[in-house]
Amino acid sequence: MNLTYIGLELKRIVRDPVSLFFTAGLPVFFYLVFGAAMSWGDGAVGNGNVSMLIMVSMAAYGAVTAAVAIGGMAAVERMQGWGRQLGLTPLTDTGYVRVKVALAVLITIIPIGLVYAAGALTGSRGTAGAWSLSALILVVGAAVFALYGLIFGLAFRTEAAVSAASGSVVILGFLGNLFFPLSGTLLTIAKFTPLYGLNALALYPISEGYVLDGTTGAVTHEPLWIPFANVAGWLLLLAILATLLVRRSRNRQ
Repeated sequence: MNLTYIGLELKRIVRDPVSLFFTAGLPVFFYLVFGAAMSWGDGAVGNGNVSMLIMVSMAAYGAVTAAVAIGGMAAVERMQGWGRQLGLTPLTDTGYVRVKVALAVLITIIPIGLVYAAGALTGSRGTAGAWSLSALILVVGAAVFALYGLIFGLAFRTEAAVSAASGSVVILGFLGNLFFPLSGTLLTIAKFTPLYGLNALALYPISEGYVLDGTTGAVTHEPLWIPFANVAGWLLLLAILATLLVRRSRNRQ
């Protein structure tokens, strides 16, 4: 692992305060508005409370946004000639991928850490296991979405495409049951969207699989295999698309 290169990448990201705000600051703001500021936030749910559920969902949004940005910029960098520059160094393609994966993991920790810190200071309550396991699931699972950004970067070959990919996470968040409880047909559709599985898995240590219907208020139990199948299916699909686009970009060169 090239720690020097990782350090340079981190410095470059830190020097972009606007991107950092949307990656880390915006999820904290969403949590404070939708979670900490609401009167129902202290209501008990499984191994935590409502505020903690909202905290995890907002952390998922921030972590996925960060991972998508890292993946997308990696694709654009390679196509704009950065790959040829790196070819003059001892860094191999495998090493480059390792750096980007490590960077995605490190960057996702930033919004997760900030949102969790805000939650701890504003009334989010849960067992130690719920706190640690949900955070671990988010760090590992969100890094998968670097593939989502990579696909946008390879397909459209511009930085604007990367911004569009990050922006689309907001829509996917609404469709994925992150921002408010869905119901009926929308909830059924949500189970096939990319963010639903990650969010549901991260919430599982708290909710123990119980899902709230946003219209009726009814609570139903969801088997663990449903979010697992969602994550596995999207990981496979994204990996296949990324592989095909990488091959296409090589054929163009």
